Amino acid sequence: MLIGRPFHGWRVAWAGFWVLFIVYGLQFSYGTFEGAISADTGWSTNWLQLAYALYILSYSAVSVWSGQLTDRIGPRQVIAVGALLLAAGYLVLSSAPSLMLVFIGLAVIAPLGMSSSWVPANATVVRWFTARRGLATGIVGSGGSAGGIVAPPIAAWLVSQFGWRTAIAAMAVVGGVFMAATAMLFVRDPESIGQYPDGRTPDPADRPLARSRVVSRPAGFVVEATRSSAPDAENPRTAWTASAAWRTSVFWRIFGMFALTFVVVFVPFAHGVQYARSLGFSLQWASGVISSVGVGGLVGRIVTGPLSDRIDRRRAVALALAVETLSFVGIAVADNLVLLYASAIAFGLSYGGSVAVFPALVADYFGRTHAGAIVGRFFATAGSCAAIGPYVAQLLLNATGGYGWTFTMAAVANACALGLAFTLPRPGLLPKR
Repeated sequence: MLIGRPFHGWRVAWAGFWVLFIVYGLQFSYGTFEGAISADTGWSTNWLQLAYALYILSYSAVSVWSGQLTDRIGPRQVIAVGALLLAAGYLVLSSAPSLMLVFIGLAVIAPLGMSSSWVPANATVVRWFTARRGLATGIVGSGGSAGGIVAPPIAAWLVSQFGWRTAIAAMAVVGGVFMAATAMLFVRDPESIGQYPDGRTPDPADRPLARSRVVSRPAGFVVEATRSSAPDAENPRTAWTASAAWRTSVFWRIFGMFALTFVVVFVPFAHGVQYARSLGFSLQWASGVISSVGVGGLVGRIVTGPLSDRIDRRRAVALALAVETLSFVGIAVADNLVLLYASAIAFGLSYGGSVAVFPALVADYFGRTHAGAIVGRFFATAGSCAAIGPYVAQLLLNATGGYGWTFTMAAVANACALGLAFTLPRPGLLPKR
């Protein structure tokens, strides 16, 4: 390690926190803007909800390329450009005179910027940590929950004072500038500045070399031709490429786990208030459901990440999925605010915990070298399912007249994900690359 230089990994983790604070603060404020947009313009909320669903689908799908770009050119450039695109998309939305421009701004331009946040930030932070990887990804992920708690009330105040167009424009400009500035703190990996994962000092026998070079071998297998700059429990002389990981059964088991849980993950956000209203509660009390999810999510990310460093990470994921299953059961049968709020907090805890541990779990199995491309593939495929759930929930509501089937099926989906979690082998049992 370079003498006198503090370990930069924690700066990377907190930079990731602020990037996710900004992007998810904007995302979760959309519900605040939507009513004002519809009331002012007369545009149908169905069209506005469709634009939002396409936004989620698009940024999830594009994340496969943002992950690859993070591996190739580094996170700093990817996140900085993403900040400009995200701000541009919301500025188009704020000035849109027609629904066509709403779709262009929200469903085309903004997703390009949003895709340059979650995957690049998490793929970078897992390169900086091994022993404390769960804590680091927990810090990054908690930024999204914090943004979801803080930003919507600010958005509501701005809308009430200045109107929705000025509110969106102001949040887009401030968020974009701050995100671009934060991007400057990102460094691809510790070795590039003469440091080592977790800030540890290597054994003197492990002398760092100026640069590692990579040579290709058949079936997507790569070997670092020069000696690794630091000892690493992940066997740093070998690495999984995205295409090689894609061909393993473990990849598809993890994919199945997160596809099943992601497909219902936005249902409480999109329908929680309406569900509480259908139970007879006022709008003020019903809005507390989303706040409860946000508080639970923040705690879940902070607690589950470091917990997964101490226990088997598979157990941490399984615990989160078990709690998420029970939380949906609680929501489905709730007939009072106490049970509804408690179930919403439990959902936030479990959802926040599983999402925080996800990139660390992937890196445990497939290593640090191609983390961007591999996490990007997961997010692009499994994460795209998140756009489906709220729309299907609306169809079920129309067909059945209630939310019972929606939350029951969400519980079943998470129970299936929990079953897959129990089939995961220990990372050390994967074939050596």
